[in-house]
Amino acid sequence: MTDDLDLVRRELVVANRVLAHENVIDAYGHVSMRHPHHRDRMLLSWSRSPELVGLDDILEFTFDGQVVGNDRRPPYRERFIHAAVYQSRPDVHAVVHAHAEDVLPFGIVDVPLRPVIHSGSFIGAHVPVWDIEDSFGPDTNLLVSNLAQGRDLAGRLGAANVVLMRGHGFTATAGNLIDVVRLSVYLPRNARVQMAAMRMGTPKYLSAGEINARSGGDYGPKTNVTQRAWTYWASRAGCLDLLPTADFSAGDPLMRD
Repeated sequence: MTDDLDLVRRELVVANRVLAHENVIDAYGHVSMRHPHHRDRMLLSWSRSPELVGLDDILEFTFDGQVVGNDRRPPYRERFIHAAVYQSRPDVHAVVHAHAEDVLPFGIVDVPLRPVIHSGSFIGAHVPVWDIEDSFGPDTNLLVSNLAQGRDLAGRLGAANVVLMRGHGFTATAGNLIDVVRLSVYLPRNARVQMAAMRMGTPKYLSAGEINARSGGDYGPKTNVTQRAWTYWASRAGCLDLLPTADFSAGDPLMRD
């Protein structure tokens, strides 16, 4: 069990470094995992810039946002985003919150963000927008600073993969860490392409069938297709040594992009 938890912590460090290197998050933003042995807890760094997160920075939190144990390092203020999503979505095992600039316009205008490229399919057919003002008035600082705000955000997320946050950023979810990192990397790219297409004309969006064809077994976290991206990103971020060695080259019947 200890070795398993150590592996999970290593992958969470890799996720932090990858998201920082791929410019999804900068000094701000965070990524978490549901605890593999305690479904009512989550693993999340203390309030540190993701590019600098190491193994000793990963802490356990309860779903009311409290640190498990006596660690006195300050937590992320918006840890309540993660806690509320895990509470409301038993299927979610990893969460990213970020402020990627390319996504922000779709949270402040009446134009829905929709998948237009094959790698954007993971965001899903529907991306809702949450406006903190709707429930908490015009005088907030736009941050999710308590559990009530986190639960309101999770309610707007519903069963979707991503929710945009007006004037703030996005929260992405997935059933595992690799999937939420992949979604978060390609979300801003899809937004850039959609924005460029809108300047040229009317975009053709991915169909429901195309979106469904990009989900499931062929793109699962342990397939060659996905592990190829995971190790590529880890190498670019300089933390490939944190991942276990594995050979996905032999006997893989799955498609290669």
